[in-house]
Amino acid sequence: MAIVKIQELRELSDEELTSAIAQTKRDLFDLRFKKATRQLETGFHQFKHSRRKLAQLMTIERERQLAAIASADQTAATAQTDTATAQTDAAIAQTEEEA
Repeated sequence: MAIVKIQELRELSDEELTSAIAQTKRDLFDLRFKKATRQLETGFHQFKHSRRKLAQLMTIERERQLAAIASADQTAATAQTDTATAQTDAAIAQTEEEA
């Protein structure tokens, strides 16, 4: 199992990312099972590689979640500012009509 560069993982779509996380978790489970049943005699470095890959995948997933939240917050703030500006403009227009 070759070590995958994080830049290659960032290019995955959301579905591929979710699938890769699930597959890596299964691989870790299989490695632990093989170790417990003494079927894994060599290749203990695979644990390190799998854990590292899983951490990278989960980090990318979390970065995307945070980016989506930030984007939604920014959109909401823009909408709120637009509403406040419209209300201020309406109040100014109303006072000008009264004067």
